[in-house]
Amino acid sequence: MSNGAGRVTIAGLADQLGLSKASVSYALNGLPGVSDETRERVLALAEQLGWHPSSSARALSRARSDTIGIVLRRDPSLLGAEPYYMSLLAGVESELSETGQSLLLRMVGTDAGQEVAAYRRWSAEARVDGVMLFDITFDDPRPQLLEELGLAFVLHGNREAVAPGKVLLYDARADAGLLVEHLASLGHRRALHIAGPAEFEHEQDRRDAVAAHGQEFGIEFSFAVSDYSMESGERVAAELLATDTSITAVLTSNDLLALGAQTALNHAGREDVAIVSWDDSLLCRLGTRPITALDRYPEEQGRRSTRLLLDQLAGRPAFDRRARPSRLVPRATSIRAGEHAAR
Repeated sequence: MSNGAGRVTIAGLADQLGLSKASVSYALNGLPGVSDETRERVLALAEQLGWHPSSSARALSRARSDTIGIVLRRDPSLLGAEPYYMSLLAGVESELSETGQSLLLRMVGTDAGQEVAAYRRWSAEARVDGVMLFDITFDDPRPQLLEELGLAFVLHGNREAVAPGKVLLYDARADAGLLVEHLASLGHRRALHIAGPAEFEHEQDRRDAVAAHGQEFGIEFSFAVSDYSMESGERVAAELLATDTSITAVLTSNDLLALGAQTALNHAGREDVAIVSWDDSLLCRLGTRPITALDRYPEEQGRRSTRLLLDQLAGRPAFDRRARPSRLVPRATSIRAGEHAAR
């Protein structure tokens, strides 16, 4: 390996030391994630090649871009109508504006290959300092990929084990408890849960929590999978309610699904069915029958996840990695079993 600064790479150091590129990058940049022994080995080799540790970190690692990246693997047309992500991104932008940094946002549709390609390109071009991950799937390859690329990251999820120390944690069980207990207090005993795609870990966690609380509070749930769109909510609700007239309540995984379910109920003349949504938004507050929903404070979530990532980049410990507890907002769709909606 040459002593010329332009010819030394993180990959070369990693090969010589038998370490991952991520470990070498963390050591050179003074970031957590490696042991003191590993850090000393990396810095010793860098010094052996003729650099002071601080200057070697600058020469061997990517220059700071002061930019945070987000790749959303969602249908762009659906994202534009989904208030949760718009509010969350507003929180991210708000926090970054206070630190003079920027957000690089890419929407790649539903092709996982395009998302992976974006991370590789950003890493190769040093376009971003770190990224945020959403919608974690089972056996999600992204955390390991980002570790290998040496890109800092945080993710939104319910499971700490996916990326220890890098997760903004939500409490799916507590959220489900607020919704299910509310329906139970209204006397409902048969309900439909319209969930999002089954590939997402958070949807499985929600389904498990809803089922557990349903058993606790005496509500039997039917479950259906959707794609988070209003059209899907309308279709699923229409199909299930037509075949099971004993259902008196609908719980949905987002506000668009709730609006779709409400449309189906209106068409069927079912004013006796309660609706509760996992996400709140302006859409839930409008219309002749405003929808009961959980306020999950998405803008604050965006701010907290941004602070978590910036702390990681600065090597500071993160003292608060839990999302703010949700708040139930009852509205007109909190209909008691056996009653009709108030006009």
